[in-house]
Amino acid sequence: MRILFAGTPEPAVPSLRALSASGHEIAAVLTRPDAPVGRRRTLTPSPVKAAARELGLPVLEAARLRGEILAEIEALRVDAAAVVAYGALAGPRALSAARLGWFNLHFSLLPDYRGAAPVQRALIDGRTVSGLTVFRLDEGMDTGDIVAQRQLPLPPLPAGDVLADYARQGAPLLVEALDAVAAGTARYAPQPSAGTPAPKIEPAEARLDFSRPAARLAALARGTSPAPGPWALLDGQRTKVRGVAELPDAPGGPDLEPGELIDVDGTVCAGTGAGILTLESIQPFGKPMMSAQAFLRGRPGARFDAVPADVPEDRTAHE
Repeated sequence: MRILFAGTPEPAVPSLRALSASGHEIAAVLTRPDAPVGRRRTLTPSPVKAAARELGLPVLEAARLRGEILAEIEALRVDAAAVVAYGALAGPRALSAARLGWFNLHFSLLPDYRGAAPVQRALIDGRTVSGLTVFRLDEGMDTGDIVAQRQLPLPPLPAGDVLADYARQGAPLLVEALDAVAAGTARYAPQPSAGTPAPKIEPAEARLDFSRPAARLAALARGTSPAPGPWALLDGQRTKVRGVAELPDAPGGPDLEPGELIDVDGTVCAGTGAGILTLESIQPFGKPMMSAQAFLRGRPGARFDAVPADVPEDRTAHE
């Protein structure tokens, strides 16, 4: 088939490369415009745009599927569109521009976790199994007919690592689904109307409240790593943390109050409402990230706030 590929972030790149190496023709690659990155806010092309240039593919850029970009897509006369984390909804005119439809690779077993953060939300919820879905887009949020699915384990790793693995395993599934569409053998299974939402995670949701159980906090940290990144309050200021894990139950383990920090044989432990967390790195407000040990040496007796508090939106630690 003649295909339009739409995607933006790094998890879309394996699918672009797999389709480029397949028997399908990529007529163009649609991605979001260059975006400011880093402290200097340097305009930077999306990972998909960079990969498309490397592959010698024509690139279209649009933040929304409205206006002139629709005419450009229609002029391509594609048979289908393949979508992986493009970042914008397709309306009726866009959907009708591909003869056989738009097909999306989604990182969950739909109808579970419809939305922008399926892997992250599943990790936060403590799920141990998830998967991949290829479905035909309609005007709803991840509600179209399912073409292919694959169940996968959901390991207790940071969301970024899980997403990279799912992206790698999802690329051949997307190609197989499009092969079936091209051959006329694809089966379209309607989704149930009810499903689990998975909206984008806001920074406020990544706050670790040490009055909660360690298992819940470790899951939250995994689901928000690397972005927006788990953080806690220290003297009322946002303080980023990395390498958060639950300490397995062990005889003679530390007995800590929620938020209390101690160094136990080179491992920094934090008390919670139930159980103990270990921390690898801490970034005090306005300072660079440092090892949790170095932080505690400089601030002995420091402890995270365990009671929720309002934090102004502009009081964020430096990246």
